[in-house]
Amino acid sequence: MPQVSGKHEFVVVTGLSGAGRSTASNVLQDTGWYVTDNLPPQMLAPMATLLLDKQPEVLRVAAVVDVRSRTMFASLSEALQELRDLGWQPRVVFLDATDETLVRRFESVRRPHPLQGEGGLLEAIQAERELLGDIRSVADVIVDTSGFNVHQFSAKISQIFDTERGPRLRIAVMSFGFKYGIPLDADIVLDMRFLPNPFWVPELRSKTGRDPEVAGFVFDQLGADEFVERAVAMMDAMISGYVREGRRYVTLAVGCTGGKHRSVAVAERLSRELAGPEVGTLTVHRDLGRE
Repeated sequence: MPQVSGKHEFVVVTGLSGAGRSTASNVLQDTGWYVTDNLPPQMLAPMATLLLDKQPEVLRVAAVVDVRSRTMFASLSEALQELRDLGWQPRVVFLDATDETLVRRFESVRRPHPLQGEGGLLEAIQAERELLGDIRSVADVIVDTSGFNVHQFSAKISQIFDTERGPRLRIAVMSFGFKYGIPLDADIVLDMRFLPNPFWVPELRSKTGRDPEVAGFVFDQLGADEFVERAVAMMDAMISGYVREGRRYVTLAVGCTGGKHRSVAVAERLSRELAGPEVGTLTVHRDLGRE
């Protein structure tokens, strides 16, 4: 029987209902992954073994696992260990979103939450969040889909799973506004509120950190250039460690008050300076246009 090689990949996509599992599944299928949906965790290892035996040319396998499996979901940790014992190196991608976002999505499609029963929607979401807490804590990648439309989310998923070519590590540099909350999937958070706010400059208020006038104002401030230089040096050391540990995706969140000026300008510059032969960057402005 064929053996698992370094080219074989197995990804488990899970997370909260309404956070985007179906969209992630569609993106994976479109990019050549063999995808199974709502597979009981106990079937992950048998499926992987069968594919390896009957279709060894299938190198990238993804399984969407969620609470529709109910009590069987509790055995996911054991199923992942069984895959490791067979030689696979499974990765877990956890899709998350704020309660407010999930409520809005369920109300827009007028479908009940799988755990709702006779109770309320918010109670069902909170129950699912508690149920999935252990899996979230050990996930390899957490993606907060709250601020994304379907096209932005699809682009992010494509970047995470574009493993056939390109850099060994991908960094999503995300600007955000603290007043809207820190991104749920942030691995590293940088705070730009120590810099003067262009919002209080009348001619800059309506512009964004993408505009040269605003970027020029931000980087003319005392400490701005030095901060970016030190942040890049810090990230360089971390990048080396991430690559050694086989980490493939990291989210660097850069925040200011509203996510429009300072954080956007700094995120744009960090994204350019961090990109290199082993590092690909994706710039996301979560709260731009939200004010």
